Amino acid sequence: MAERAAKDRMFRTDARMSPLLPEQRATFTGLPYYPFNAAYRVPASLTPDPAAGNLIIELPTSAQEMRRMRRVGTLRFTIAGTDLSLTAFADAETRSIDQLFLPFGDATSGTETYGGGRYLELPRTPTGLYDLDFNLAYHPYCVFNPSFVCPVPPRENRLAIPIPAGEKLR
Repeated sequence: MAERAAKDRMFRTDARMSPLLPEQRATFTGLPYYPFNAAYRVPASLTPDPAAGNLIIELPTSAQEMRRMRRVGTLRFTIAGTDLSLTAFADAETRSIDQLFLPFGDATSGTETYGGGRYLELPRTPTGLYDLDFNLAYHPYCVFNPSFVCPVPPRENRLAIPIPAGEKLR
């Protein structure tokens, strides 16, 4: 709850960091969220991609450009008895992969959440075990301001089940 309040404060008051335009900030009352649900905080294990150091792919973006990303590996996890996986990425230009980027879509995309998907970021662990908390899922900044260019989740990161956790549209 403290993280959500801090993000709302930043969106409302920080002209340099907020994706909102000045007129949007003036009337901003806070981001809508699903209620916290412990069922969407699950352990996940990373299977590294053997070619992770050299495997650069291009993800399409909201601006019809391509964003160069490094495919790090696959996170495997279970929600409500369903085995799932997401491909984890890192910026292509980064030398040391300290953070995993997880763009994803799910059955709420396009209705309750942004159709282009949401994001999670995880600090890299030496063990390959992760605390995957969808309650921290957030919308890309292009949702709030079209001047931002946001990667679109690849097809392999489209989950068939709903993930009613994290940020939502209304």
